[in-house]
Amino acid sequence: MARRDGSGIRRRLRPLSLDGVKTYPLAGRTSKVDRSQLARPHRRGGSLATFLSSLPRILAGDTLRELGDTIVGARDKRRPIVWGLGAHVVKVGLSPILIDLMERGFVTGIALNGAGIVHDFELAVSGATSEDVQAGLGKGEFGMARETGEELGRAVVEGDRDGLGLGASVGRYLSERRPRARYRELSLLAAAWRLDLPATVHVAIGTDIVHVHPACDPGALGRATHLDFRLLAAEVARLGGGGVYLNVGSAVVLPEVFLKALTLARNLGHRVTGFATANLDFIQSYRPGVNVVERPVAGHGRGFRLTGHHEILVPLVAALLVEKAGGRGGAR
Repeated sequence: MARRDGSGIRRRLRPLSLDGVKTYPLAGRTSKVDRSQLARPHRRGGSLATFLSSLPRILAGDTLRELGDTIVGARDKRRPIVWGLGAHVVKVGLSPILIDLMERGFVTGIALNGAGIVHDFELAVSGATSEDVQAGLGKGEFGMARETGEELGRAVVEGDRDGLGLGASVGRYLSERRPRARYRELSLLAAAWRLDLPATVHVAIGTDIVHVHPACDPGALGRATHLDFRLLAAEVARLGGGGVYLNVGSAVVLPEVFLKALTLARNLGHRVTGFATANLDFIQSYRPGVNVVERPVAGHGRGFRLTGHHEILVPLVAALLVEKAGGRGGAR
């Protein structure tokens, strides 16, 4: 390769010689991966436990195992295990798995965004949810299902009247609805009401279809969701000493709510340290990363990240927990 100096004379650039390179024996080097960590092929007819143990003990494979151990440890210590769930988690069919984890003691509380009650209600009442937005938007029919708007509005008003938060209001309504909610066993909120677990809902006004219905009482909605924020803060205040908070599928609302609940608890004198957080999503977004995985546990706890589709990742985590702990029921 040639270059020109200031006088315009071409000078040849000589490549570095490799003759003086210093080496060392491979056996003396510290390596990050060794053969004991490698994956093992799955065999036809093999058990789920065998499959889980065959995953690589590297990166996300180890993260999955460590998260499972942490959640099992929280259950054994009787510390809170709170799952913050975006509505998409409900919409992709994971309610039965999460309800099973509630019954086993691996979910001691849930937090939803406002859309979560829509999908939870519709699954419980009709066994179906998730409308075609494009088809209804042009005709002004998107979000206008009568039962969803009217009954959720009624549930909130009645619950607020009785001093309930938004999650408990809907859970109670579905549990006592007449005619009976035909598919009530699919409802996260009805299950939480049945099991006496805290279920909170955190609403941003205008984001959910129920807000466009005449049955929406903004005063009752605001009081109920603010009460739920305080209830979540009470759960967060108990996370110290081994609890776990998982953010699953919420990129903005729930990470922000969690951060404010944590600062409220600490401001009031609760020592919320020595706990774990996790973000499970198909994209690792800014707010879950900073407001859930990093800042809350900085210097005293552990934050986990697992990336994947909810409909695959959540069942995988749940299966790991069931295999690790065995049996039904557990500490709550």
